[in-house]
Amino acid sequence: MSDLEVVGGEGRPAHFVQSLERGLSVVRAFSADAPELTLSDVARRTGLTRAAARRFLLTLVDLHYVRTDGRVFWLSPRILELGYAYLSSMSLTEVAEPHLERLVADVRESSSVSVLEGDDVIYVARVPVSRIMTVSINVGTRFAAYATSMGRVMLAGLDAGALEDYLARADIAPRSRRAIDSPQRLRAELDRVRAQGYALVDGELDEGLRSIAVPIHDRDGAVAAAVNLSTHASRRTIDSMRKELLPPLRDTAARIEADLHAATGGRRTRRSS
Repeated sequence: MSDLEVVGGEGRPAHFVQSLERGLSVVRAFSADAPELTLSDVARRTGLTRAAARRFLLTLVDLHYVRTDGRVFWLSPRILELGYAYLSSMSLTEVAEPHLERLVADVRESSSVSVLEGDDVIYVARVPVSRIMTVSINVGTRFAAYATSMGRVMLAGLDAGALEDYLARADIAPRSRRAIDSPQRLRAELDRVRAQGYALVDGELDEGLRSIAVPIHDRDGAVAAAVNLSTHASRRTIDSMRKELLPPLRDTAARIEADLHAATGGRRTRRSS
């Protein structure tokens, strides 16, 4: 049977292309422990004959996925395109969720990602902890941007003209006695958020809820989204939020940005509704 035949047979559907399976096995033969392999090494690791392994390797060399000095072979940086192809199909939600899960496991507080849509934030990813909160938050939940830590991070990232337009039309209706109650106070707070690189909201959305957020930037450095950690006031002081939650939150934002930049490849950030 030719290495390039389409095969059915036992355990294989009729559409199965065995040559593709074998070509991928050659790529998977390389690893961190074995970054350089001889022809014999590849044949042994894949179970291919030397002749078949040689054809696959030389084809990969012709396609610039593998390099060789004539004796050993190694993967080229172009192989990363295969991983980027997967990442490019992912939405902001899909990119962010594993990072939120890791963050929540580390700090044991709820975490979310949101984007700015009109004058509201809309939650596009969320990993909660199992605690009863008076505010119900799920993917798809919307809040007025000015009242939330993520909203303030994103408002602070607007250009001057867009921010002026927002402040001129903002319908600020305080939800608690702690809440900002005027465009002037909001402008001052956004200046502070922009300067410090994070927003911290204490009891403004709800009396018992504290939240801290940082921006997620796109490839051009603009604020594309925000990520937060939220907790009950009885669990964390303001000082502990800055000292204990802000550093891992910033690390998480950086990891989301790195994956998001690879995923978008310069395209506009896509989110899941």
